[in-house]
Amino acid sequence: MKIATWNVNGIRARQLQLQELLTTEQPDVVCLQEIKASPEQVPELMVSPGEYWSYWHGSGGYSGVALLIRRSFATEPPQFTHPAFDFEHRIVEARIAMTGVARSGELRLVSVYVPNGGKDFEAKMRFFQALREWLAETATPGTALVLCGDLNVALEERDVHPKERKPNQIGTRPEERALLSGVLADGLSDVGRALDPDNDQLFTWWAPWRSLRQRNIGWRIDYILATPPLAMTVNRCVSMREFGTSDHAPVVATFSL
Repeated sequence: MKIATWNVNGIRARQLQLQELLTTEQPDVVCLQEIKASPEQVPELMVSPGEYWSYWHGSGGYSGVALLIRRSFATEPPQFTHPAFDFEHRIVEARIAMTGVARSGELRLVSVYVPNGGKDFEAKMRFFQALREWLAETATPGTALVLCGDLNVALEERDVHPKERKPNQIGTRPEERALLSGVLADGLSDVGRALDPDNDQLFTWWAPWRSLRQRNIGWRIDYILATPPLAMTVNRCVSMREFGTSDHAPVVATFSL
């Protein structure tokens, strides 16, 4: 099972790049954030309806998420839903029946875009707290879950390049890191860090100026989180820094199911 997550920063501007990612990586699941488009604005035929089940959750030029699931991976139509705390089209979940993933045979896939917090820090904290509570409340023994997306929090100090660190800046505040740490403590594994524990240059977002991306002066704020039995099967998780023109890199993980 291969899963890709990518904050595209506008799907209409990244249409051909998404098609290239689908062709080169052949992911079974794609989680997108900041699509900045309503479903009717998504370019026609961008994703082959015969190849992927797709769900676009957006309302215009701001925010929005999507989930694409390969039909050969999920032969029955997935159930796409949103938790009650969803606002600004920031989260979508799909549940699919799978053999061998969990005792229940169910796999939950979540694409999420946590608010940046620059304009309304309290709204970010409310959303993140509600996300943590929802994950805990809906956890079912034996069901596998993968949560992907732009969480807008750098978990550790080393997840921000030294040249980008500032005291008490949003995305690195103790209360934000505590919430993300709580999500992990509640039963999810950070597969990117687990596979690359000693890499202090592992970033997924770069401010779009001063050639910061080319110099790899960035932040790690995009994650693939998975329940431990599933996370133990991961054999690859990479941040594709050189791919695309979004300010975020796609993060791609491969699970050996």
